[in-house]
Amino acid sequence: MAGKQRFEFIDQFRGLIGVMMALGHSNYYFNAAWLSLDPLDPFFDNFGQFALRYMGYLCAPGFLMMNGAMMYNSYWRRVAGGESPGRARWDFIQRGLFLVAVQLVWVNASWGGFARLRLEHFGIIATIGTSMLLLAIMVRWRWQWRLAVAVVVSLVHPLLLRIPYDAKAWTHVPMQLFIDSGDFNKYPVLPWFALATLGSVMAHFWFEAWRDGAQRARRSLALGASLIVTAWGLRLWGGSYANIFPAGKFFEWSFFLEQKYPPSLSHQVWFAGAVIFMVGLFCLIGLRTRVLRPFAIVGRVPLFFYAVHIPLLAIFTRLLPDLYRKGAVLESFVGLAGLLAVMLPLAWWFGGVKRKSRNWFVRMI
Repeated sequence: MAGKQRFEFIDQFRGLIGVMMALGHSNYYFNAAWLSLDPLDPFFDNFGQFALRYMGYLCAPGFLMMNGAMMYNSYWRRVAGGESPGRARWDFIQRGLFLVAVQLVWVNASWGGFARLRLEHFGIIATIGTSMLLLAIMVRWRWQWRLAVAVVVSLVHPLLLRIPYDAKAWTHVPMQLFIDSGDFNKYPVLPWFALATLGSVMAHFWFEAWRDGAQRARRSLALGASLIVTAWGLRLWGGSYANIFPAGKFFEWSFFLEQKYPPSLSHQVWFAGAVIFMVGLFCLIGLRTRVLRPFAIVGRVPLFFYAVHIPLLAIFTRLLPDLYRKGAVLESFVGLAGLLAVMLPLAWWFGGVKRKSRNWFVRMI
């Protein structure tokens, strides 16, 4: 198995998508566009607003795939170090359940500045946790079998979306938990679990098969680009099976604005390719310069960064309500700059604490 230096490109990439996510959340709190924006069917009147929203599309696929990759790698490192397979798997089950609890108890309430507890909502962190629970069952499978699961789930999901259900009846809970998006859950487990599983497949190549850094970069770039081109083909010619919304004309805004809630098949292929391509790009840059190393400050403690930066934004805008959704693109970037000024030192500090601590709770974060 790989040494710790092989983690750098993963930590740096996770840091990038963490910063992009923070920009998206700063946008949510400071941008007046959200007063009328429907996240399930977004429309933008200028390129700046479009680009600000679109860059966030990489975040959820990135986190799910990186979570799957690091879970697979960590499991086999621990087993190789003498830990029993059952013990290693049990630790990941605990973490998956912990993530679900963090979503229900902390994250849901943090969006409103902890004004009330919101146990009735599932979300992205809980979906990541549930994906970990499912992946724990498969972590010892050969990569070919895990790839087959990811492909089959992705291909079947568009068919499951055709199941009719009453959004006001109890049936909305299982449907939105696993298949569709709605008020209960915007991140249904099945399609995002497929991306986490694909991440575990890529871990086989990133950490085991492609041992040379240049080879890892080159092949990741090629595979990622191939998937992106395939996704464009699905967007243009996949019809309603691959697309929830019409594609529009090639390279128009509507072409790029893939359906995310729930993700369409073309979205899955597109952003799986984008993640793999970006990891390859980070590998390539890392061979030549250390300019990306600051991103690892965030990437080493992604859950801490996520769980702390949201309530900071929420509480700040509650204390200064004149700033809440009164700005536009510029104000979103100013908000990000202020947020990072606070969060980077905190992430650096907690990264040091986590490296030294054996406390179960700290280790889970």
